[in-house]
Amino acid sequence: MVSGGTYGTEDIVHGAGYGRAILILLITPLLWSLPTAFMIGELSSALPHEGGYYAWVRRAMGNFWGFQEAWLSLVASIFDMAIYPTLFVAYLTRMFPWFQVNSRGWWVALAVVVACALLNIAGVKVVSLTSLWLFLALSAPFAAVVILAPFKLGALANAVTKPTTSTVDILGGLLICMWNYMGWDNASTIATEVERPQRTYPRAMLVAVCIVAVSYVLPFAAMWMTGLKSTAWETGSWVDIAGLVGGPLLRIGVVVGGMISGFGMFNALVMSYSRLPLAMAQDGMLPKVFGKLHPKSKAPWVAIVALAIGWAMCLGLGFARLVTIDILLYGGSLALEFIALVVLRFREPELKRPFRVPGGLLGAIAIGIPPIMLLTFSVIRSEHESILGMSSFAFGMILIGAGVVAYFVNHLLKPEGWAEVPKRNPQPAA
Repeated sequence: MVSGGTYGTEDIVHGAGYGRAILILLITPLLWSLPTAFMIGELSSALPHEGGYYAWVRRAMGNFWGFQEAWLSLVASIFDMAIYPTLFVAYLTRMFPWFQVNSRGWWVALAVVVACALLNIAGVKVVSLTSLWLFLALSAPFAAVVILAPFKLGALANAVTKPTTSTVDILGGLLICMWNYMGWDNASTIATEVERPQRTYPRAMLVAVCIVAVSYVLPFAAMWMTGLKSTAWETGSWVDIAGLVGGPLLRIGVVVGGMISGFGMFNALVMSYSRLPLAMAQDGMLPKVFGKLHPKSKAPWVAIVALAIGWAMCLGLGFARLVTIDILLYGGSLALEFIALVVLRFREPELKRPFRVPGGLLGAIAIGIPPIMLLTFSVIRSEHESILGMSSFAFGMILIGAGVVAYFVNHLLKPEGWAEVPKRNPQPAA
């Protein structure tokens, strides 16, 4: 699973139209997903440390940039994680409009945050049990759409649909597409576990990208055949559109699938995001309290509670705005990871790398260019979104600058320095 799966892709069509949306969905993974998967595949296989990205950047470029990587990842996660409860509510309200009244939807989203935090504090095994069955449940409604839509060839050209409120344009659609292709770092950690990783891993990632792209493109291509106008699409509209194609049962299936997607993805990601403050606390970059583990499950419960408060504070920002600020901040951390890849090739050429980005040093440099170029679109788009009375870009720059201030404050409070960069993989939390 990457990001929300097919759920949450609707605004891409609204902003770009069918033809351009399909083109964006086909090209984006080649320029965005594969380079990221390859980069993280090399770094995670060479340095499988608790804390992941932060540990790689810190080892390559020192404490300052390691702290900035951790800061950007944490701050981006605040906005990224708020997206999943937002999607949960978006699909729920399509079936039960009652939840749109006043702040009822916000309370439902908050309940998702609280429930998933408690599940994760209960232990990683609980997370695994609640996530295993996601794939089939999420894929089934869209498989039905692909099968049934051709029987309504041109029949929905004049269909009456719920009026949309989406203001997403083609640039916003591209950012939502980029968000829907995030999450390859979770798959890339298997680079050390496959036979002949240098040969097998790139092929596996290419096949995976193709499968995900097809799962996104086919439902839209099928609906394009029905003649349904692209303006009918917005976040959550798969529910009503599935009802036009397959009736009430398929409509219910999409609602249930969208809610499972939002809840399941949020639940699974709590585990990985909470490990970052844990690793920073173990290294002395955060107060020791963030390293406290639950006595039974060994989950970093203080880190989970602190992050959950941050996630809850962002629940009212809306899907498109959350995606814009998420990509902007995530882009900063991603750029540092690509730089760390190249720096480590220079500084530690003898480091054991079960998987290496193909093409030698030139390949390691070139692979970061397409994703960083795509990230410039997030800067452009963020100037047209507003948060707290300022542009999302200005808001993002304040958050990025706060990371620099936090580093020096931390350094003043802890003049004796932090733990050494780990040379071996530390014992992970449960």
